[in-house]
Amino acid sequence: MIARAGAGPLRELVVLRHAKSAWPIGVPDHERPLAPRGRRDAPAAGRALADADWLPDLALCSTAVRARRTWELASAQWGTPPPVRHDRRLYAAGVPELLDVVREVPDQVRTLLLVGHNPALEELVLDLAGDALDGALDDVRAKFPTSAIAFLSWHGETWASLAPGTALLTDMIVARGKKEV
Repeated sequence: MIARAGAGPLRELVVLRHAKSAWPIGVPDHERPLAPRGRRDAPAAGRALADADWLPDLALCSTAVRARRTWELASAQWGTPPPVRHDRRLYAAGVPELLDVVREVPDQVRTLLLVGHNPALEELVLDLAGDALDGALDDVRAKFPTSAIAFLSWHGETWASLAPGTALLTDMIVARGKKEV
């Protein structure tokens, strides 16, 4: 059952886990690049967001190289990408830190994209979703892999009022690009 956040406009939070990263020897975690599969999947994530008509008004992105590159490749699939804010707090964040960043979003933003890392993104989705459609909650619980996208909707006057259990998880998809042969 959804705990109501109150009246207010419909707001949408899109949660995108970065695409598959590489593990080069001697490269610090923050600087890890995308793997070949990640470079295929990130544009597919952008196309999936466009196809679902969930293009954001604003994106918040981790400063990690793999997250930044995921954002660049995904947003390149849209005619005019929205503004993006790279926030170091999203790297290695837990749910409380993620919520702090989201709650700072200006009230005029209706659809927000959050690009970051697991396990925090999966935990955030599970924390916020008071209910879900078509087994989406079970899908997130089973696995929130790289290039996974969760779509959450809720009503609230401000992003600061977003609270656990107040959102509806409407879908969870995993974007995969095609291998070139």
